[in-house]
Amino acid sequence: MNNTDQLSVNTLRFLAVDMVQQANSGHPGLPLGAAPMAYVLWTRFLKHHPADPHWFDRDRFVLSAGHGSALLYGLLHLSGYDLSLDDLRQFRQWDSRTPGHPERGHTPGVEITTGPLGQGFANGVGMAIAEASLAARYNREGHNVIDHHTYGIVSDGDLMEGVASEAASLAGHLKLGKLIYLYDDNQVTLSAGSDMTFSEDRAARFAAYGWHIQTVEDANNIEAIEQALATARAEVHKPSLILVRSHLGFGSPNKQDKIDAHGSPLGADEVALTKRALGWPEDPPFLIPDGAASPFTNGGAHGARHQAEWMDRLAAYEQAFPDEARELKQLMRDGAGELPAGWDTDIPVFPADAKGVATRTAAGKVANAIAARLPALIGGSADLDPSTFTALAGFGDFQPDGMDESTGDRQGSNGGGWSRRGRNLHFGVREHAMAAISNGIAAHGGALPFNATFFVFSDYMRPAIRLSAMMGLQVVYVFTHDSIALGEDGATHQPVEHLASLRAIPGLVVIRPADANETAVAWKVAVESSGRPVALVLTRQHVPTLDRERYAAAEGLRRGAYVVSEADGGKPELVLIATGSEVDLALRAQARLLEDGVRARVVSMPSWELFEDQPQAYRDEVLPPALDARLAIEAGVAQGWHRYVGQRGKVLSIEGYGASAPGERLLREYGFGVENVLLMARQVLG
Repeated sequence: MNNTDQLSVNTLRFLAVDMVQQANSGHPGLPLGAAPMAYVLWTRFLKHHPADPHWFDRDRFVLSAGHGSALLYGLLHLSGYDLSLDDLRQFRQWDSRTPGHPERGHTPGVEITTGPLGQGFANGVGMAIAEASLAARYNREGHNVIDHHTYGIVSDGDLMEGVASEAASLAGHLKLGKLIYLYDDNQVTLSAGSDMTFSEDRAARFAAYGWHIQTVEDANNIEAIEQALATARAEVHKPSLILVRSHLGFGSPNKQDKIDAHGSPLGADEVALTKRALGWPEDPPFLIPDGAASPFTNGGAHGARHQAEWMDRLAAYEQAFPDEARELKQLMRDGAGELPAGWDTDIPVFPADAKGVATRTAAGKVANAIAARLPALIGGSADLDPSTFTALAGFGDFQPDGMDESTGDRQGSNGGGWSRRGRNLHFGVREHAMAAISNGIAAHGGALPFNATFFVFSDYMRPAIRLSAMMGLQVVYVFTHDSIALGEDGATHQPVEHLASLRAIPGLVVIRPADANETAVAWKVAVESSGRPVALVLTRQHVPTLDRERYAAAEGLRRGAYVVSEADGGKPELVLIATGSEVDLALRAQARLLEDGVRARVVSMPSWELFEDQPQAYRDEVLPPALDARLAIEAGVAQGWHRYVGQRGKVLSIEGYGASAPGERLLREYGFGVENVLLMARQVLG
């Protein structure tokens, strides 16, 4: 390590140490040990442009070990991003741009929100999938307009988390050669040495996943790190893991390699000792010596050149392939891109049908109609396409190019072949990784990802769904088999508390449509919901397709709740509120109540979140404050419903688990029949 390298690496180290010490909170250990690998990556390999952090063909960097955020903030500041030294001094403080863990959209240059370990690892896999997909679909011979890498720094904790194992297995199978992770192998966790809980051969494990493996024995050997990164870039058929043997809290005389250095400030005395040990002035804090930032700013200057060259390539591509260029440029405009004109033209309108269709089936037809006109749409299920009906027919399966035909059907299960160009993603039985990978695809840009599984398995996905909402990422979650009505599979597969659980996540839109036409509108809302994720909750069983000449238009779904059927014969005495398959039950009960002389209004409320977005005047129109005789009907727990039914109202709900039996029998046994609705309605009316 020459003098300039040493100066720059130590600047990174002590910016982080000073941030943590001033905040009296944070994680100094990782930055002290991992600074050399971050330095090499950011100054010699990472293709980025600080003046334009959203340049589309930039490399993506993921700090999966998000607790080391002080290291990332130092990198961003020294590289010339819009992050000042004063911002670094406000580390972990109220309203600062340098929160305790990196947050996408909050700090310039932060690609993804990380901190919950393993999530960033899987996010990076999603970013690499997005790059590979777009490159295969739009690059042409002599015109590589999509050509970048995804890099990350991962930790022991990341590799221990199950979501990382799921994602690593899929990444190896998909041969994502442009995915390169530096593993900060410091062998210390928060509470002990890693040998207490993590003794497997990590290199062998990842080699078995199909990764390219290298080891660097000394994290301070920047030449070895540089060579390893160059070798990883040359390996185009496998993702790469570089195990870099580092030391937590490197240079700290009393805390190096000890758990004390992980998540607490070193303390003023130890900071002074560490600075002395590494030949760094004790004062002033936040020191950036002359020349220390030059390697970082030079990297940014290279990025400006790369971007200018890319703009020239894009212009040439536009001349040679105007149609493809027009489509690609639409995709590159923020998130999933700009919606093309007529994207919803082919969405079917379903005729009234008393037998009807399962909303999962309707959703599959709608998604296929959208896919034909919306190139951004890409996704798949957790090995459940035949049950979730989410396969995009004719759009091929995303798989490695040139795969040996003996390993599978290269024609693909969904038509259109088996290659990087396919838009059907096969996640395997990996629900948690599926959700986190979808976040990475959305964060990368140029795609609208969807994923699918049975609703009960949303439990496996919740951490990643929460992060979707926190980041405002447009991901469509398709959940089928939405209640005990799925039947014979029994209680383990029957969601009960799941609607309440997802509704509790701020920023997530949950939609449970009542019939095929509400399902079509729900998909439209999901596509149009730039800046927030949407969960579509769908039935396995058939539900009647409502006669929209008799009942209100399904477009009312856009407002979250609407009067689907007004009371006959005068002012309503009772409001029946229902979602999903229970709307038909409410309508049948309304007819019976009228026979008894009771005028009931039926409100379809597919989405609480969309309803809460409406003006108070509209909400009062649908649920008049003076009309407090209300009964909500939903095949799930009642939690949350009392905000809409009030103290006088009741909820027909399920407060236990399901059972194994045909779905219709279960609904009867749990009280979801007209007679029980009438009984509860009379109780509400007094």
